[in-house]
Amino acid sequence: MTNCLLPQLAFHRMESAGAERHRREAREVSEWRERIKRSTIFRMENAFTGKPHVIIVGAGFGGLEAAKHFACENMRVTVIDRTNYHLFQPLLYQVATAALSPADIAAPVRAVLSKCRNVEVILAEVQSVDVDAKKVKTVDLEIDYDYLILATGARHSYFGHNEWEKLAPGLKSLEDAVELRRRILLAFEYAEKTTDESARRAAMNFVIIGGGPTGVEMAGAIAEISRYTLAKDFRHINPSEARVILIEGEPRLLAAYPPDLSESARKQLVELGVEVRTSIRATNLTEAGVQIGDEFIPCRVKIWAAGNNASFVGKTLGTPVDRVGRVVVNDDLTIPGHPEVQVIGDLANFPQQTGEPLPGISPVAMQQGRHAARNVLAIIKGRKPQRFRYRDKGTMATIGRNKAVADLKFIHLSGLPAWLAWLFVHIVFLVGFRNRLLVLFQWAWAYLTFDKGARLITRNFQSEQRPAA
Repeated sequence: MTNCLLPQLAFHRMESAGAERHRREAREVSEWRERIKRSTIFRMENAFTGKPHVIIVGAGFGGLEAAKHFACENMRVTVIDRTNYHLFQPLLYQVATAALSPADIAAPVRAVLSKCRNVEVILAEVQSVDVDAKKVKTVDLEIDYDYLILATGARHSYFGHNEWEKLAPGLKSLEDAVELRRRILLAFEYAEKTTDESARRAAMNFVIIGGGPTGVEMAGAIAEISRYTLAKDFRHINPSEARVILIEGEPRLLAAYPPDLSESARKQLVELGVEVRTSIRATNLTEAGVQIGDEFIPCRVKIWAAGNNASFVGKTLGTPVDRVGRVVVNDDLTIPGHPEVQVIGDLANFPQQTGEPLPGISPVAMQQGRHAARNVLAIIKGRKPQRFRYRDKGTMATIGRNKAVADLKFIHLSGLPAWLAWLFVHIVFLVGFRNRLLVLFQWAWAYLTFDKGARLITRNFQSEQRPAA
């Protein structure tokens, strides 16, 4: 009886396996059809609605301003970004130095634009732009456009030494900031437990390469947390003995600022205990430290703030780019031969009256985003796009508690007045009411107590080796 059932059971098992294989193949075909459907749906929608379709690539300062300007207009707007949040980059250094949490300086793009019913948001990373076919290509989508605003920003440049990136992270993203926070706090933890005096001294050396606003702000913030915030947290080390070394290849810090403010920034950093070294460059970086001229500085934490490279997407347009990859744009922010394409922000090389490109700062991107949106609306209505003119309202950089410099054009501020101006401006332009309240509370608490509550060491799961579960 049992022997008679065996062939039947085997047959049923084979039939079941075959059915499962067919179901799996059908599922794969269905997924393939869905991908094809998604890749064409945008072209179909555009054909049926008949409304002009504007694509904005990048939800940074420029892209977000352009999207807001299109709200409630008779057009379709698609915002594409590789992250789902808008990042307030000027405060990244405060995340890196544990003053703020990541959520304090980021806001979901969908939430920011939720009231704009004609705007949709897509989470995707753009690979290229076909300006002749008017298509934006991502990994799994091809989206047609009538008008394009490209605002994909920039990353840090290592001047041909890309191998240095793992040794000295830059500061352009939330991931960068969290990684730097991890390295800075771990350096103190390592110094606390090691019995090797030379290793302890190296762990408490922090080298920042680049004396622009990011380098100055990072140097001041690290000096401040080591001398105040962490001063009583450890038992075997004195964090206030940490060496913070700022290296700048130019003769002075903040080279784009007036000389009096550059000198003021240097003095304020020195007051915090930062070693400022100008007219010298890092010639080599290793795990053990940094080579500066004839001197080798042993250190565990190295931070890169020395240069930028524009996003690779600009090179796919087929128009001229400068040495750092920025697209050379016309005076109305369009590219040669394609008035429907505008490039803004860190990706654009737009010369000022002096002939030098505009700096890669948020006010430039925001003004260009609004101007690009006005130009698109003008073209739709049959008018000629207008020349872009940048209104320079000044620049500022913070160094520490009550320490900052501000070039407001009509007046130069240093110290407490500059710091208060910096505080006001950054609160006003921070996206999201909740974010403003949280950051204001955090800053007020830190000001009164020197306590920075975001001192969390997160694991780097990509690099660490973990035991099997």
